[in-house]
Amino acid sequence: MVACLSILPDPPPPPTAIGLIAGGGRLPILVAEGLRASGHPVHGLGLVGQYEPELPGLCDSFRDVGLLRVGSWGRLLGRMGVRHAVMVGRVDKAKIMHDPLRLVRNIPDVRTAVAWFRHLRHDRRSSAVLTAIADELERCGVSLIDSTAPIPDHLATAGVMTRTQPNALQRSDAEFVWPLLAELLRLDIGQSIAVRERDVIAVEAVEGTDRMIERVSVVCRAKGWTLCKGARAGHDRRSDVPTVGIQTIENLARHGGGCLAVAAGDVIMLDRDQMLERADQLGIAVMGVPVAQPSVRREASSGIFVVPSGSAPNDRDE
Repeated sequence: MVACLSILPDPPPPPTAIGLIAGGGRLPILVAEGLRASGHPVHGLGLVGQYEPELPGLCDSFRDVGLLRVGSWGRLLGRMGVRHAVMVGRVDKAKIMHDPLRLVRNIPDVRTAVAWFRHLRHDRRSSAVLTAIADELERCGVSLIDSTAPIPDHLATAGVMTRTQPNALQRSDAEFVWPLLAELLRLDIGQSIAVRERDVIAVEAVEGTDRMIERVSVVCRAKGWTLCKGARAGHDRRSDVPTVGIQTIENLARHGGGCLAVAAGDVIMLDRDQMLERADQLGIAVMGVPVAQPSVRREASSGIFVVPSGSAPNDRDE
């Protein structure tokens, strides 16, 4: 069993220094900008060969670190007086975990090797990896905090977020498949399901959402199918928070998708405004499902989730 570790729901008050352990993609950029805007000095550790070139310029200090050298991450942050850190960014888990030459390509330090032997030899789920990393950082006096705290404006909200509206079939498919997605998430299998006419076309596993979308187009020639993406109940928000972005929208359009339904408050939308604008340009409807709000009800007549009164169905500026 993977142990549940207590985490800080919010970053400490500024000007407390925050560490940023960064993989690839836009998310570390947005987190760095959010931390700086809040008045936090940012000390970055970039995974070698994965972080974006502009990231070092957004940090007060920056160091390259090896992917499998977690012990050095904690030591470096500790020497700078950093006691809290955010860990975000894309890492190709399939390539790392299932590469037979991974130890040659990524020589681990002693702490990482011991953690691998004790915890990850027979359990390679993202939650297990995160727990092992958090344990090692805690031993160095560094606590991982909620990775979404610096970017509240980039989280999905309830209701239809695009001017493009989902059609009746897409609304029905989203409502039908959401309980199945919740069970998939509970079992820690994947974060997404593709559905059309209440027929599950594909389930995400280790390959990730983008590759799953490409796989859907091979088995479903019909256009307009729906992609549903969420996070399991009690999801550990220190890392591996479900994320979508402009690339997701363009990938959906390229492979016949017509609607994206995401868990409100649980899914990061990278460059949210630009993403929604691109979705409208491509005719993709984007809606947030309020899965964690007890005041939300299902409207039987429409077959879709209803936003609590007082919430706008489209919070974008027209």
